[in-house]
Amino acid sequence: MPRPIPIPDAVSKPFWDACNEKRLIVQYCKICDYKQFPPEEDCRECGWHLHLDWLETSGRGFINGYSVTYDSRIMAWHEEQPFNNAVISLEEDPKINFFSNLPGVPVNEVPVGAKVEVYFIPVSDDQMIPEWRVIEEG
Repeated sequence: MPRPIPIPDAVSKPFWDACNEKRLIVQYCKICDYKQFPPEEDCRECGWHLHLDWLETSGRGFINGYSVTYDSRIMAWHEEQPFNNAVISLEEDPKINFFSNLPGVPVNEVPVGAKVEVYFIPVSDDQMIPEWRVIEEG
């Protein structure tokens, strides 16, 4: 499936740089202990911006839910239809969600509740993005 190429700004650049190092990071407020994604200038919990830092995650989570896209408005994705849209909740903080098409998982066969792990795929010569795959327990 074709993926958009991110255009990092001052706030998101550390996240995208970490992806290029195959690390998944989220913002972390050192004042109120709040973790957040996507990155923002201020903490969504306490409003401070001077105390935001980055925290590396385990890159593990679980499938919280999903939908299926049968008719996308994005022309580049028409050949891929239908496709899964899974909501991935992080192991460290289930309030933090990422999205995935779960490559290799048949449409409408998304195992909600299954454990997943991040891996990184290139979308250009100089940018990688996170993607997710189901992992076997045990």
